[in-house]
This record gives sequence, structure tokens and C-alpha cells, in this order.
Amino acid sequence: MRIGITCYPTYGGSGAVATELGLALARRGHEIHFISYASPFRLRGFSERVYFHEVDVSGTYPLLEYFPYSLALAVTQEEVALREELDILHVHYAVPHATAAFLAREMVREHRDLQVVTTLHGTDITLVGRERSFFTVTKFSIERSDAVTAVSEYLREETYSAFGCQTCDIDVIPNFVNLDEYFPSDDPQCRAAFAPADTKVLMHVSNFREVKRVPDVVRMFAKVRERIPAVLVLIGDGPERQATEAEAEQLGVSEHVQFLGKADAVAQCLRAADLFVLPSSSESFGLSALEAMACGAPVVASRVGGIHEVVVDGETGTLVPVGDVDAMAEAAMELLAPARWAEARAAAVARSHDFAAERIVPQYEEVYDRVTGR
Repeated sequence: MRIGITCYPTYGGSGAVATELGLALARRGHEIHFISYASPFRLRGFSERVYFHEVDVSGTYPLLEYFPYSLALAVTQEEVALREELDILHVHYAVPHATAAFLAREMVREHRDLQVVTTLHGTDITLVGRERSFFTVTKFSIERSDAVTAVSEYLREETYSAFGCQTCDIDVIPNFVNLDEYFPSDDPQCRAAFAPADTKVLMHVSNFREVKRVPDVVRMFAKVRERIPAVLVLIGDGPERQATEAEAEQLGVSEHVQFLGKADAVAQCLRAADLFVLPSSSESFGLSALEAMACGAPVVASRVGGIHEVVVDGETGTLVPVGDVDAMAEAAMELLAPARWAEARAAAVARSHDFAAERIVPQYEEVYDRVTGR
């Protein structure tokens, strides 16, 4: 099957899942064409049957204050669909990607039967889609898709609650992890670059948006360091980085906090973690938590959204109320106790296997077969 995939190429869960899905589908024999304004950050090197098509955003439009990316994307989707004889456009995020795909499908209708599959990831529904100026077009784009998937039961129910979408059935297909890349290791060299053997490594990965509450990670870490030797490793970048750095300075722990910025070798870093921290105020799934669990790190996370569908409270980690830094610190220290940590680590790795790529990717293929009638 020939599949076009559109996603945000930047550092974030939706782009990571879309890229990993495309790579997995290519390994299963499909031809994959990524269509975006930049190459997705996880699309590294050459992969057989994988192609990238860049949306041209260099044009100027004297009558428009802002560049009309949605229209440029639709044109590129249409061009690629015709030239590469695509069967499906699989778009990640309702607005603007599903909206552009709808236009592309209409433009090729006389020449090609192109199906649109839309995957909802979270903020396209919980934040962007509920904005008054986007509500109607988001609902329209979802309902006009040939199939819609959501990454969690929570997100499916949120979509029905927010938009109704009575004319569409939403399939829940959870995010997945490539266990060939994300796996635990007992090799001391994995963590040697971050801390000595007698020091715990706490880790967080995100795009540093406000919803991720990264300064809370530092506040929690400061409390943990009062009791046990530890370092904090923060991976990613974004608008909250400066505030996070300032918090570390103010709390006097900056020399024990490592800001790695955007890193490609995330799995290698996660294998060094003793504990993963995800204090988000909203999280539809929690892909970073899943990847950490696959690498053997128990998780302390907020009890919000769909996180409980991934992290089993009391087994693979601990869920606490949003913003409760004291509870986060207590949960972290409890999980870091040797016997408890060994149990949680084993449970986390076992749980991650429920989301193995070879279990989840075929569910997308089933959706593709359904919409194309194969």
C-alpha cells in the first residue's frame, strides 16, 4: 500500500509516533511518503521505501499577513498523491492536517480514490480544537475523514464530549514503542556519563511547553536531593526552558541538573534513568513515559488524562495529583528504595511489551484495509 503521512516534524509525541509508524509500516512492505514543512526529527538517515516531500513555505503573499500553510500543505498532498499514486493520506492532528487532507482529496477526486485517516493525539482536541475560531473546522475535519483513530480511550471520550462527531466512529489505537530500540540495560556504562554508581538518575523528556510543567520536575528533584544523592537529566527544549533553568538556580540545585536540549539518542539516555518524571497538567497518552518504562525506568506522573492507561499506579510507577510536588517527591523516594525499585522496574518493562510495535502497527493496517475495501 502507498501511504502519505503528514505530521508536525518538531520535537513532540505526535511527530514521534507518526514517524515511528511510517518506519514500521515501511519495514512491513508499505511505501511511505512523509509530507511536511520539514523532515520529522525521528526520520534519521536512509530507510528503504521511505520518502520525504517538503512543503514549500518560502513564498510571499502580499495580501496576507500570515503564510497560508494549510493551503500549501493541501497542494503538496495533492501533488504527491497523484504523482506517487497514494492510496491513503494518514494525517496526525486534526487541524490543520486533516483540513488540508480534505482539500487534497477533493482536488484528486476525478483522478484518484484517496482515503483520509486522521489520528487524534491530544492538544488538537483538548486545546486547539476547542478554541472558538477552530471548533467548527475541527469538527468538520474529523467527521469528513474516512477513518479516525485516537491514542487513548480518554481522548476518544473527550472528542465525543467536545465535538459530538455523531457521524464517525473513533478507533482507539494506542501509541507504541519499538522494543528493538527501547530496552533496559544493566551495563554501568549507560549511566556513567550522568552520575556515579551511588547516585540516582531522574529524567524528564518533553518539548518544554507550559502543559508539561517542567519547573515542577526541578522542585520535586530539589526535595529528593535533600534525602538521597541524585542528578536530574532534562531532555528537550521549548518555551519553558528558561523558567526551568531559573528555578534550578533559585533552589540551588543547578549544578546537579543537566539540560541536554534536543537529543536524537533518547533511548540510550533513558537506559541510564532510575526514575522518569512526567508532571503534565494534561496528557492524552504519555509516550515518553512508555518509552521510559521500556528502558526499565519506573514513572512518577500526574493522574490526568490517559496516563493511567499506560502507567499502572502502584505497579509500574505512581500517579499523583497535578502540581503536588510534595507527593511527587515522596513517590519518587519510595520508588527509589532498592526492593521497590526492582519490582517497579520489572513491572514497567513487562507493561511496555503490551504496547510493542508488532502488536499495535497491524491495527493501523486493519484500518487501512477497511477504508480501502481490501
